[in-house]
Formats: sequence, structure tokens, C-alpha cells
Amino acid sequence: MNDYILYGTITFFLSIIFSMGGAGAGVALIPVLNFLGLDFTVAKAVGLFAGASTTITSSVMNIKRKVLDFSFALPIASMMLVFAPIGAYSSRFVDQDVVKFFFMLMLFYSASMMMFGKKKALLYVKSKAVLFVVGIVVGFLAGLLGVGGGNILIPLLVLLGFDPKKVAVTVSFVVPFSVLGSFFTYASFVSLDYTLLLVVAVCAITGGYLGNYLMHFKLEQKDIKKLMAVILYFLAFKLLYHFIA
Repeated sequence: MNDYILYGTITFFLSIIFSMGGAGAGVALIPVLNFLGLDFTVAKAVGLFAGASTTITSSVMNIKRKVLDFSFALPIASMMLVFAPIGAYSSRFVDQDVVKFFFMLMLFYSASMMMFGKKKALLYVKSKAVLFVVGIVVGFLAGLLGVGGGNILIPLLVLLGFDPKKVAVTVSFVVPFSVLGSFFTYASFVSLDYTLLLVVAVCAITGGYLGNYLMHFKLEQKDIKKLMAVILYFLAFKLLYHFIA
């Protein structure tokens, strides 16, 4: 019971902070749960379930608001739906320390984009065929690392020259595809505590709603993103210490 309270409380507060910055908390929740004693693969599955609980709602809302460009979103979503489970299944055959190392690199990347990244394109890609390639690459990595992929997808699409507003709406739509595909793949070969999943899901949804509510007050997005970056840097350096200690 004490573990459920601890994991639920951490999920709740991380969900508040990250939802205020417009992101999912799974990327931070996974290493934290692992540091607290959960197997890394199990932590990935739990983090994915928490992400699924909070991202599906935003996806449905964007469809209802008719702000989603399906011709832009579907190539990415379809590829992530296929390749995220492949990445998740592939993790069975990759040494866990190797996966942790790439997860650490992803944390450094995500934190740096939040702290220093500027929304300026390096390329201006006109062909939407590249969206299929992006979906394949990001989907596979997201499944392998056990994350939704939004932290990788958003800066990548912006760097390729796509409109940041369209990217933000698209990512909120496509992430549930990779999250659900990855989660059910992990669930097929990992023993899960379904009480823990329920606790984490409820806390993630509650924290996400509260974070979205607080976001509308006098809170600077840039300050929230810097706080998120600090958290991710801390987790990344803690993982780095694991490799060099």
C-alpha cells in the first residue's frame, strides 16, 4: 500500500508540472519508478499506461475542435502505430543497459530542447513523404524506449520546417497511437501489477487536469519548461552516474 501511495503521489506531481508545459510526464516517470525499485521494462509499461490515460483525451478534443490536418497527421500516426510495437518488442532482445543508455541520451536531448531549443527550421521539407519516414523512426525509438515520442517528434518536425502550431496539434493526436501500441506489446511479455496501473492512471489524469487548469493562470510557459528541463537533466545525470560509477 505504501508503494502505491508513493508511486501515485510522484505521478500526480509530475503530471501537474509537465501538463503545465504541454507535455506528458511519462518521460520523467519511467526513470523515477526505476530508481525506486521497479524493473526498467515494467517502469516503461507503467509510464506508457499513464501517458495513454492523459493523451487520449487531448487527441479526441482536437478532432472535435476540427483543428487537426488529417493529411498531415495520418502518415505519422499510421507508421507509429506499426513501428512503436516493433520497437517495444525489440527491447526484449536488447541489453537493458543499452536501452537505458539511449534513454539517457533522449533525456539530455529533451531537456536541452526545452531549455535552449529555438523553434527555427533548419530545413524546409515540402514533400509529405518524409512524414512516413519520421513516423517509422520516431515510432520505433518510442517503442524501444517506452515513451510516447512527443519529445522527439515535436522538435524534429519543427526543425524540418513544419508549422509549430500544426505540429503541436498533430503530436497530441499521434502520440496515443504509439503509446497504446507500445503498452499492449510490453503487457504481452511483462508481468504487470494492475492495481499499480489503476493508481498511476488516476493520478496522471487528475494531475494532468489540474496542470491544464493552472496553465491558464499567470504562469510563464518558458519558466515551466525550464523547470521540466531541470528535472530531466537531473534524471539524465543520475542515469549517467549509473554508467560511470
